[in-house]
Amino acid sequence: MADQLDPTPLEEASSLLYAASDGPAASPLLLKREDTHELGAFKWRGALPTVEQYRSTGATTVVTASTGNHGAAVAWACRRHGLDAIVYGPSECAESKLALIRDQGAEIVLRGADLDEAKDLARSFADDAGYAFFEDGAEPTQFDGYGSIARELLDQLDAPPLAVVVPVGNGALLIGVGTVLRAEAPDVALVGVVSSDAPVMAESIAARRPLESDRCATFADGLAVRIAIPEAVKRLVALDCRLVTVTERQLATAVGAYARAGMRVEGAAAASLAALPQIASNGTTVLLVTGRNIDDELYRRAVDTPEAFPAVT
Repeated sequence: MADQLDPTPLEEASSLLYAASDGPAASPLLLKREDTHELGAFKWRGALPTVEQYRSTGATTVVTASTGNHGAAVAWACRRHGLDAIVYGPSECAESKLALIRDQGAEIVLRGADLDEAKDLARSFADDAGYAFFEDGAEPTQFDGYGSIARELLDQLDAPPLAVVVPVGNGALLIGVGTVLRAEAPDVALVGVVSSDAPVMAESIAARRPLESDRCATFADGLAVRIAIPEAVKRLVALDCRLVTVTERQLATAVGAYARAGMRVEGAAAASLAALPQIASNGTTVLLVTGRNIDDELYRRAVDTPEAFPAVT
C-alpha cells in the first residue's frame, strides 16, 4: 500500500479488465491506483492542504459533511495538523466508511436525509460555533491537491495518454486533474463519469449553470450529489470536459469485473471502467481508481448479483 504521501501506482490493467471494457486489446489500459493509499481513497490529497490552510489562519476545529471518504480524509489531515474534526453525514451512511472516520479520531454527527441536507446542517453548526467549515468540492486548495494525481501520472509515463477517465461526484477531482492536464498536456481527452441516478453534474454542465436535481439514488456514494456547487460547475465548463453517464447495473458489473481481477473497489471507483464502452480510444487510456471503501454487504451484492441493480434510470 502507498504510505502517507508517496505517489500511487500507475499500472497496466489485467486481461480481465480489458475483456470487461469491451475495448480494443491493442489500446493500453492503465489504472491510477488511488485505492492503495492508507485511507483507501484519493480524498487525502485535497484534505491535507486545505486543513493546513485552516490551521495557518488560526482554526482549531474543522467541520465538514461527508458520506465517508472525504470525512475520513479531513479527520486524518486534522490529526496530522493537531486540529479537531467534526464530520456530519446523512442518517443512512455505510458503516464501513463511518468506522474509517472514527478510526481517524473525528466526532460524527448523523443528520439529514442525504449529503446535501447534512451539509446544510454542518455549515449552520460551524457558523454558530465559529469553526472552519470545509465544503467538499468548493475549496481551491482541494482542487490543487487533486492536481497532483495528474502530475504523478504524467511523470510515470513516457508520453501523455490519449485519454483520462475520472469519476465525478461534486466535480472537484475532475477539476484538479483536468486543470493540470490542460496546462501540461492539452491534447489529452478528459472524460468525466456520472451516475444516471445522480445526474446533477452532467445536467449542470449541459446547462452551463449549477442545478438542483430531484434524483440521487446511486449506490455509489462517492457519486451521490443532488445539488451542484457553483464554483465546480464554472470550472468544469471552462475545462471543456466530456461527461458521460452510466447506470447502476453498469457500475455493479464493473465492481464485479475488478473483483475478478483481484481488486476490491467501491462503486464510484468502478465508474471509469463502466464508461469505457462509450469512449473511443486508439491509444493509452488511464482510469482513475478512486477508492476501495465499500460496505461488505453492498460489495457482495454488486459482485454476485449485478442484475439486481437497475439497468435504466
